[in-house]
Amino acid sequence: MARINVNYTTPAMQGQMDLNLLFFGMEECAPGHTWGPGLRDSYVLHYIHSGHGVFRTTETIYKLGPGQGFILMPDTLVHYSADEADPWTYSWIGFKGLNAKSLLLRAQISADRPIFTELAGSGFSSFYEELNMAGDERGSDVLRQSILYRIFADLIRCSPEQDGSHKPQHSREGYIRRSVEYIESSYSQKVTVLDIARSVGLDRTYLSGLFKDKFGVSLQTFLLEYRMSRATDLLRNPELSVSDVSRSVGYNDPFLFSKMFKKVVGSSPKQYRETQL
Repeated sequence: MARINVNYTTPAMQGQMDLNLLFFGMEECAPGHTWGPGLRDSYVLHYIHSGHGVFRTTETIYKLGPGQGFILMPDTLVHYSADEADPWTYSWIGFKGLNAKSLLLRAQISADRPIFTELAGSGFSSFYEELNMAGDERGSDVLRQSILYRIFADLIRCSPEQDGSHKPQHSREGYIRRSVEYIESSYSQKVTVLDIARSVGLDRTYLSGLFKDKFGVSLQTFLLEYRMSRATDLLRNPELSVSDVSRSVGYNDPFLFSKMFKKVVGSSPKQYRETQL
């Protein structure tokens, strides 16, 4: 069994980017090689080069082969194993980031649908080699990030059309995607749930119900958690004061920001910063 695993972190950039490459690797699995049941704290994409195996969630069993892939979602119980007669060889890439969930959503990938199938011309079969060849020269971190974004572009391109046209933006998934994109671009302003609903042309109660069905939380909670997630990244920058971070995520009142931050994260912004620096 050949196994290559590269842990990749850049302290100067980690936590300051909306999509962060964590590690990547490749493995030629032995017959019956298995992982789990277990949880990961990041997203991990696996692409199958050859062979076969089984990927299991708590709800579904997927039998997969060459040209297909699966994604481990953070804090989601999974189990996967190589076929006994024809074990798979796969590459993987681990990542986190504020935009990871929304980008996967655009690719129609979620905990309910964690698999994908490549189309001709995608870069899945070569991403490990490209990441590995990036080396450690100046700018290699940016090159690796560009490869990660290209992988997401391929995931989106390979996602199935829901109705054979460009109408998905008017579907439930389309409304959610457009809402998330609006949040990503406007969270630093005094945007409200009503503003988000108006941007996509829906009633705010109905839109909040769509978010509840998709993510398990209301639109208001999703917006709050997104802002606080972004705030945790900004607090790792010692040059920014708590007030600076507060304004950067849409709160002109630092006291209200601190209250909301503690509600979501469990500690005050100051206490959180002390654990990170």
